[in-house]
Amino acid sequence: MTIAPNKWLSLVFISVAVSLIIVDSTIVNVAIPSIVDELAISSTQVQWVQESYTLVFAALLLVFGTLSDRYGRRLMLLVGIAVFVVASVLIALAPTGDLLIGARVIQGVGGAMVLPTTLSLINAGFRGRERGIAFAVWGSTIGGMVALGPLLGGWLTTYFSWRWAFGINIPLGLIVAVGVLLTVAESRDAHDGRRIDVVGAVLSVLASAGLVFGLIEGRTYGWWLSEGERRLTIGDWTWPFGLSPVPVSFAVAALSTALFIWWGVRRARRGQPTLLALSLFAIPSFRNGNIAALIVSLGEFGIVLSLPLWLQNVVGYDALQTGFVLLALAGGSFAASGFSAAVSSRVTPIMLVRAGIAAEIVGVAGLGLAISATASWLQVVPFLFLYGIGLGLATAQLTGVVLKDVPVSFSGQGSGTQSTARQIGSALGIAVLGTVLFTSTGAALDTRLADIPTLPDSARTQIVDAVVTSAGGAIPALAARDAAVGAAAREAFSDGTRASAFAAAGFLALGLIATLRLGSGSRRDDERSDAEAGPDLAETQDV
Repeated sequence: MTIAPNKWLSLVFISVAVSLIIVDSTIVNVAIPSIVDELAISSTQVQWVQESYTLVFAALLLVFGTLSDRYGRRLMLLVGIAVFVVASVLIALAPTGDLLIGARVIQGVGGAMVLPTTLSLINAGFRGRERGIAFAVWGSTIGGMVALGPLLGGWLTTYFSWRWAFGINIPLGLIVAVGVLLTVAESRDAHDGRRIDVVGAVLSVLASAGLVFGLIEGRTYGWWLSEGERRLTIGDWTWPFGLSPVPVSFAVAALSTALFIWWGVRRARRGQPTLLALSLFAIPSFRNGNIAALIVSLGEFGIVLSLPLWLQNVVGYDALQTGFVLLALAGGSFAASGFSAAVSSRVTPIMLVRAGIAAEIVGVAGLGLAISATASWLQVVPFLFLYGIGLGLATAQLTGVVLKDVPVSFSGQGSGTQSTARQIGSALGIAVLGTVLFTSTGAALDTRLADIPTLPDSARTQIVDAVVTSAGGAIPALAARDAAVGAAAREAFSDGTRASAFAAAGFLALGLIATLRLGSGSRRDDERSDAEAGPDLAETQDV
């Protein structure tokens, strides 16, 4: 199949649309210390600034992936860009942390419309080797923007305001919208006019929301019993039970997941539409690839939460300097895209995925070894570059592996499922690694302060709470008042960041093991995958 030149031009704007939402998911990292200072948000709110976006993003990807198949992929992309830009304006004007988090929720809705739609447009518009190239461009864009976002955010935060880090989305969104209108052809699954699975959509939202809420709020409200004065409060209502809302949240997630599967199987047997085409999981590459994608994403992006906080609050860099350090990620990702293109004819995508994850493991574990209270950018940049290489290799190639056997008529659901797996992994990564960071920091700081004999216990507790609650933002002020306390706080936050890095490396190692289920990557494996896909999907492939 020959791709017309305008298809490649449309790929440019599709990739820029992806970059818009990826930049915004990373740009906030270097802006967080400034947001903490101006809006006085807590460390739990810091996690929610990240998670409110990622959680809604993950929860709605399947819904909008299905809707885009039915009502138009380009239409869904344009609506998503509009919602995203409006939410960015609200964030830039937010006077409080709670309103900022609420606007991030709306922004997550827009992002959930954009991401699966871009994948679906590529899956529907490209074939064969061209599809592989298109996915590589898409994946390299994500890898590069993961690093360029902090650089742009650092520049805007340092010389203007953290609010401009979100306001920049207005002109970028307009450029993307015009480009999409001019170059991207509409694409939809016109033969399917059946109703949307509303119950399945609600259950999927409850499942992902319940899981991430429990992981983030466990250290605030208690993992089992309610923590005294720190009970869940919404307006004038306070959680009345001795049992913490966290295990209740986990139970809701587990029950919703079970009901989602039961409901989908029941509707499929009746020939009714489901939110997720369960028949897709008969495709080995799709089934196993999504499992691997979730685990890998859990380890990939969690470290991006802790590293900017450490660079600014411990090393002492400003937001722009932090962005320059994280630029090493972009360099590695771009280098990986060139390497991937050069060897794609000789090395299978699965082998590139494994090589990428291995590079990420070495890079993140190296960061854990390099991080200390006295470290500088020279110690961390080489490992960030290696991590970027791995990120660039694994992201694009794993996407191609997951979707390579998915029928075009299911491209929205397929790409939505793949994106959901990644985003749930990212949400879990931020929740789990954020909890590791702040819990480890608090424990390490309490131990180190106990070695200062002149410091009373009450003061030690206050200092630990101040450092953890401010996500490390209180460290410079503490150091200015008491050098010993400041040194202990820097060392403890470095300990927490190091623990977070090692935890990320552990999850990536599990992800590497999960890719063994994808086979060896030989042509024989591909043929076997097609044969195992089943007759229903084989017939659908011709639609």
